[in-house]
Amino acid sequence: MAGVLEEDWGALHALGTSEVVDNTFIGQHDGGDTPLPNYTEPDIIVHEVDEGQPCLNCGERCSGFTQHKWRNTCSVCKCLRERHDIYNENFVNIRDRLGWKRNDDPSAQVSKDRTLREGYTWIPPGLSSDQIEEYMEQLPNHKIPLVGRPGERYRDVQIIRQLPKQDLSMEYCKMIHSSVEKKEYDIFRELRDSIAMDIGIVQEAPSLSSCDQCKGEIESTDLAVYAPKLGVEMCWHPACFVCCQCEELLVDLVYCSHTKKLFCERHYAEQIRPRCPACDELIFSGEYTKAMDENYHKDHLACHNCDKKLVACRYIVKDENPHCIPCYQELYAHNCEECKKPIGPDYKDLSYKDRHWHEFCFKCCECQNSLVDQPFAPKNDNIYCSDCHDKNFAARCDGCGEPFRGGFISGVSGMKKFEYKGKQWHEECFVCMVCKQPIRNKSFIPRDNDAVCVPCYEEQFAQKCSKCNGVINKGGVAYKNQPWHRECFTCTKCNKELAKEKFTSKDDQPYCAECYGELFAKKCCRCSKAITGFGGTKFISFEDRHWHSDCFVCYKCNNSMVGKGFLMNEGDILCPECGRN
Repeated sequence: MAGVLEEDWGALHALGTSEVVDNTFIGQHDGGDTPLPNYTEPDIIVHEVDEGQPCLNCGERCSGFTQHKWRNTCSVCKCLRERHDIYNENFVNIRDRLGWKRNDDPSAQVSKDRTLREGYTWIPPGLSSDQIEEYMEQLPNHKIPLVGRPGERYRDVQIIRQLPKQDLSMEYCKMIHSSVEKKEYDIFRELRDSIAMDIGIVQEAPSLSSCDQCKGEIESTDLAVYAPKLGVEMCWHPACFVCCQCEELLVDLVYCSHTKKLFCERHYAEQIRPRCPACDELIFSGEYTKAMDENYHKDHLACHNCDKKLVACRYIVKDENPHCIPCYQELYAHNCEECKKPIGPDYKDLSYKDRHWHEFCFKCCECQNSLVDQPFAPKNDNIYCSDCHDKNFAARCDGCGEPFRGGFISGVSGMKKFEYKGKQWHEECFVCMVCKQPIRNKSFIPRDNDAVCVPCYEEQFAQKCSKCNGVINKGGVAYKNQPWHRECFTCTKCNKELAKEKFTSKDDQPYCAECYGELFAKKCCRCSKAITGFGGTKFISFEDRHWHSDCFVCYKCNNSMVGKGFLMNEGDILCPECGRN
């Protein structure tokens, strides 16, 4: 009957006015006063297939990805775009993805035919087939970009994730409108491409080196990855060449350097510019809104369900997404068990086993008293205060007739109930029939329909040993209707325990066979041993003389005389034939 009561409060936020952040970008690079090169919009090649692709979260509940008009989500299921089965339609040369010119150096470039011939969707340039295998063997199995294997899909996902197309070309940005924003975007991209971003090089280590990631050794002639932007003294194991933030392999060795650390382009960009979690674009406008520890375009802090703008509005966070009050009530608010109305964010939601009440509706169904912070118990889909529940439903003690009060959620402990032969008692009512003291958890002895505590039973009802007068608890012996302890029932002469031993009595005193024979039994005239009769032994008597049956033989020929005629010669028994001789 014990329950658990929870207070479920929605996370309610009052934003007031948005925090205005100055987002003017000031480019910095390691070249000091080195002028930036002339920069033009790159021609990037992106063939991502997303429309109609199934949702990996929702399965058949989503009819396929349909781009929201400005969010980076599906307008059908509202899941993120990256949670759908998006892929690159064609073979991806990473320089095309970045909008960089193809490198004419054969050692820095690998053809599509060579790549596929080796069995991969990407291979490091400048390596022999054996070196390619050596490089791939050092990567986790599920991340090796083998054609038709999980690593092919892994690379596809990481290209889309680590190199977001909206970071690479303004063509894919929806939130850049003013000339100032466009200029800021160009400055960011120009500095990133010229100063921070590059492609790693795989080559044999010229000497014993140390991996910058795991600090493990890289022996001479072992394959290592080098990042030209960070200098020739730093190198990594192939499996250690990862983004320091997401810790994923840097796809196709594309990296960005920042504060002497490796980043993928996505997380490098977020070191420089805030990224709006709603549209997944970097923010280049002069002002933006901060909420829930995130940065939003001013118009993108909106209800996850209806897109209502939430700047300076109250909202509730559910599953890490903001919701306006009406949508939250429609989608998530529980209906009160009592009044059947939604429990809005302005009220406490009191819950018990998937049932919910307004604070002011949480009352005893009989006396209507509030149960907030009070003990209660459920019964037949209703809830009762402890008094009403006990009055109507609680079992009653066969001793005093009062009900058993159950354990309630407010911390009041339940009463102990003792049951015996179909009856039940309170702890203090289950008493010894003799001394009337509560037995509680002590041992007791049944006596008819009552119970007797052990001391009273031993004093008044237990059998006592005829020898020591002590209580016989177990293993007693009965003899001539008298009880004995096993250890007390002994031979009168030698004190040997007689339980499970042959014994007899003399003058109501027990004796073992040996002592009885020694003290009281007749003696055989032939062997001089006692004739006890134990085990059914027969004996012969003649003129106050006695023999064991086996000893009643002719003293000359030793033939048995039992049942035969015999002669006596000075006390010896003789058969007739030996007597005549």
